[in-house]
Order: sequence, then structure tokens, then C-alpha cells
Amino acid sequence: MAKTLIRKNNTKAHTGILIGLLIIGLWFALLNFNLSFYQVDYTSPWTYLLILLQGHLYTGLFITAHDAMHGTVAPHNQKLNHFIGRLCTLLFMFNSYKTLFPKHHEHHAHAGTHEDPDFHKGNPNFWVWFFNFAKEYVTIWQILAAAVTFNLLKLVLPTENLILFWIVPSFLAMLQLFFFGTYLPHRGEHEADNPHHARSQKRNHAVAFLSCYFFGYHYEHHDSPGTPWWRLWEKKG
Repeated sequence: MAKTLIRKNNTKAHTGILIGLLIIGLWFALLNFNLSFYQVDYTSPWTYLLILLQGHLYTGLFITAHDAMHGTVAPHNQKLNHFIGRLCTLLFMFNSYKTLFPKHHEHHAHAGTHEDPDFHKGNPNFWVWFFNFAKEYVTIWQILAAAVTFNLLKLVLPTENLILFWIVPSFLAMLQLFFFGTYLPHRGEHEADNPHHARSQKRNHAVAFLSCYFFGYHYEHHDSPGTPWWRLWEKKG
């Protein structure tokens, strides 16, 4: 009986690791297929579906890194937890986990205020806010690393495929993360009784997963930041 309980507890403890590795594996497998084997055909809906799917997996990389910032990917092994977080941010077009980590915790500590690095004074239109959001996180070193990698990869892979399936999906994922994780939840004025300065989308788990791995349930995330993305739906009343 004791052995059974230990096995069950270990399974729960490793769930975040397994889900994180699954997302990384799916991202890599699809990217490999898209870059090495897929023949681009602009008349085929498959081309656009593969771009969107690759973008969704890019978003999954960032969400996994985000969970690592909250210590929930490998809660009993923080070295492994942060290693997976660093790997995911690196794969997401050379983002820096070291840079993102403190800024994200500043966001949680000061959500919706002028001390929040994700907040834009005056709540401007979507594109102005997105530009400032990107400026806050995208660095010149990241751009240089992506440029060098692109020029090396195009020596052995089709340039068209690299643009469509490596670059474009990463930009789409950035838009997706900003729209569902910053703009919609934190725009506008929030009531004084809203301690997190955040709103949530309506309860629909399928839409919530497809839109941004349940992060449309954004008030719930701020209210329970230790809940991993794959259990966030449970917090939606």
C-alpha cells in the first residue's frame, strides 16, 4: 500500500516535467517536419494550419517557461525546473530566462500599475501597447542570435520554410501571448475590489486552451500563481 501511494505521489510530482517535455518534443518534431520535409504550397490549407500549429507550440514553450518561473514544472527539483524554463525560453527565439524571471514577478507584484513592466501608461491602442511590450523584452542580442542562426540554417534548409515555420510562428505566438495574457486581461480600468487588476474570459475550457493554454483565465492565474497551466481550468468557477 505504501509503495502504491509513493508511486502515485511521484507520478503527480513528475506530471509537470512530462507535460513540459511533451510540448518541447512536439515543437521540435513539427519544426523538423516543417523545415526538412514539407513542400510549401500556398494553395493548400495545410500550409496555414501547420503555421498556426507551430505557433501554438511556440506559445506552449513560453507557457512552460512561465510555469518554471513559478516553480511548478518540477516543484521538487528546482534546478531541473529552471533548466527546463531556460531551455524553453532559448528555443523561443533566444529569449532570456534571466531577464524574464524578475520582470514577470514584478508584473505579479504590481499588476496593472505603473511599476508593472507589462503595463502601458494610459492604456493605449493594441499596437502601441504591443510595440512597448516588445521593446521591454526583445533585446539586440536576441535579434543578433536569431539572425546568425537563420543565416546558418538557410545553408542547409529552404529559406522559405525557415521564414514560414520558424520565424512567422514565433511572432504569432508573441502576439497570442500579449493579446490573451496582457492586453485583454489588463486593459482598461479595474474595480477597486479587484486586487489583481485583471479580468478573465468566460468559462469555456476548449476555447481557453486553444486561445492560450488557459491563460485567458487570467484573474485565476494571478489569484493562484502556483497552479500550473494544465490545472488552471480547475480554478475557474
